[in-house]
Amino acid sequence: MKKALIVWGGWDGHEPQQIAAIFANILEAHQFQVEVSDTLDAFGDGSKLKSLDLIVPVWTMGEISQEYVNNISEAVQGGTGLAGCHGGMCDAFRNNVDWQFMTGGQWVAHPGNDGVKYTVEIKQSSSPLVQGMEDFIVESEQYYLHVDPAVEVLATTRFPVADGPHRFNKAVDMPVVWTKRWGHGRVYYNSLGHHANIVEMPSIKELMTRGLLWAAEGKVSTEANAGLGSGSKANIYSGMGDSQVD
Repeated sequence: MKKALIVWGGWDGHEPQQIAAIFANILEAHQFQVEVSDTLDAFGDGSKLKSLDLIVPVWTMGEISQEYVNNISEAVQGGTGLAGCHGGMCDAFRNNVDWQFMTGGQWVAHPGNDGVKYTVEIKQSSSPLVQGMEDFIVESEQYYLHVDPAVEVLATTRFPVADGPHRFNKAVDMPVVWTKRWGHGRVYYNSLGHHANIVEMPSIKELMTRGLLWAAEGKVSTEANAGLGSGSKANIYSGMGDSQVD
């Protein structure tokens, strides 16, 4: 039985408890053993995180210790999947660039705020994560993000829709759904999910279900993991360099 950890909290406006429950139900329906926690201290046991198949953060606008980010990073480098949505993953910890590097992006704006009506365009590719899916319309926040150019983009939305100073630039196709690798681990992100009712929309719930399962399937063998995630200081990766705190 695969094991998953869902950690929810932060800004309550994103309904983290309700969304965590949706994700738990999805995973339990696929025979996962699911632990749900409402404290970041759940990330304190690095060895436990490495034993998991999947970590699901549902935590917006929080502050996290570098130790906990290191624990998660090492686990994902070793094959544990990381998957989440909206601000619960890519506006989780604004002050930690290691988190942003690992997840692939950071929210910076939602012009027009909640209630913007826009189209999510599926990028047809060889990825099974979007196979058979069609474009759909959503009325919610439209996330403008700073995105890692290394991600594989699976869905986009066209900006601008709402008015603002950004509209004086050319039109851009902003990533909505993407995947990336972090060491041996799989990372999945979906910018949709401002409230629980948005996550429950059939197209969005299907995307999240596929993404959660895909990320969890990336767990690699112990032999392939030799030299990664052993817990020694040498195996802790940080892109922050001289600003890294010991």
